[in-house]
Amino acid sequence: MDQFDLIVVGSGPAGRRGAIQAAKLGKRVLVIEQGKRVGGVSVHTGTIPSKTLRETALNLSGWRERGFYGRAYRVKQEISAEDLRRRLLITLDHEVEVLEHQFARNRVHHIRGKASFVDPQTMQVVKDDGEVLHVTGASILLAVGTKPFRPDYMPFDGKTVLDSDELLEIGDLPRSMVVIGAGVIGIEYATIFSSLDTQVTLIDPKTTMLDFIDKEIVEDFTYQLRDRNMKLLLGQKAEKVTREDGKVELLLDNGRRIVTDMVLFAAGRMGATDTLNLAAAGLEADNRGRLSVNPETFATNVPHIFAAGDVVGFPSLASTSMEQGRIAARVAVGAIAKEPPKYFPYGIYAVPEISTCGLSEEEVKERHIPYECGIARFRETSRGHIMGLDTGLLKMIFSLKTRRLLGVHIVGEGATELVHIGQAVLNLKGTVEYFVENTFNYPTLAEAYKIAGLDAWNRMGDIKSEI
Repeated sequence: MDQFDLIVVGSGPAGRRGAIQAAKLGKRVLVIEQGKRVGGVSVHTGTIPSKTLRETALNLSGWRERGFYGRAYRVKQEISAEDLRRRLLITLDHEVEVLEHQFARNRVHHIRGKASFVDPQTMQVVKDDGEVLHVTGASILLAVGTKPFRPDYMPFDGKTVLDSDELLEIGDLPRSMVVIGAGVIGIEYATIFSSLDTQVTLIDPKTTMLDFIDKEIVEDFTYQLRDRNMKLLLGQKAEKVTREDGKVELLLDNGRRIVTDMVLFAAGRMGATDTLNLAAAGLEADNRGRLSVNPETFATNVPHIFAAGDVVGFPSLASTSMEQGRIAARVAVGAIAKEPPKYFPYGIYAVPEISTCGLSEEEVKERHIPYECGIARFRETSRGHIMGLDTGLLKMIFSLKTRRLLGVHIVGEGATELVHIGQAVLNLKGTVEYFVENTFNYPTLAEAYKIAGLDAWNRMGDIKSEI
């Protein structure tokens, strides 16, 4: 029986970052991955594939140039599923190669197989060839991620009714698609396929979507989706889904019937903990397979067992999962772990992108903070004109009392890159004067920060900060 300082189950963002961190501290680390290759959900079915698919769709469809050349413009007239998959495979191969090299360079042991607890410190690993291994760890980090929620009433067949994992393997691009679930995953795939001129209908029982995002940003985003003829059926539920003659028919709770080529069910995910035999370790998951942890150390109720990444729930981002894994690994091996900065960016890789950091206007109101907003539209920037942008919005919220930046919210081209300027100012407790007094490269979209800063400054008046 092999003994390790840290056993990591899963090699996604949390697992790989945690494993490498512990190895750099001189610890003996084992990573157990049940997939065919290392990388976890993030590399093979989640973050990297969906973002690669998005970039490929925008490039081949000529989406970014349509502002100049019209909606009929295409880089490639006939785009196939194989066109999308070709670039995806190249990207995935590169990601796996980099990760395997990182493991080798840091002397991280890793094996393929299904892991489950025998007791709180011992894990059984069943390899593909049937060989059974037993390993023990002074500490264990569970970074198993999530898998799509697949309700029994949905007639999944992997061709016309799919979950988000199966979507990457489709043989042909559908002419029409219904997406059930207006969460982040559903919205990302709905807008990606819409950019390929698939007729998309988005259905969700809730009357609103993306409730954690600033309402003004969601309103602008919603307008853009409707403007390109996406159907948003919010507050409606698909009660029955049937397949017939290569088509799918949906019956909604209001009696409406929809016939489509393909249905993507993206209404939630489940923690991939059902095969871990958690009871043997004294652990219990909730009804969605997620584990409860201390938010500062990521320790479970069993002191030497930790969990990080999507399996612990919100925010379920690759970026935050990496930090969670790093912190958990440091605590697990007895090293000091500093708390990460208060504000982190949230990115939604839809078409258009949305990214946010800090407080929304709704949260500022709830806290009764006197505030003012500054807004810039990308079409106000010279770079926006050069790129042919008619849409795009950057919004900043400032405290009237301290003049400090409270939140930055962006919808439009490059939002997930632009947000980091606001993130830095937030965490360094900067004020509106930073944006007014500093010079930004010209012409750039980042110049929108200065425009929005001036907009807020003009409304606030030239009053010195009380910091």
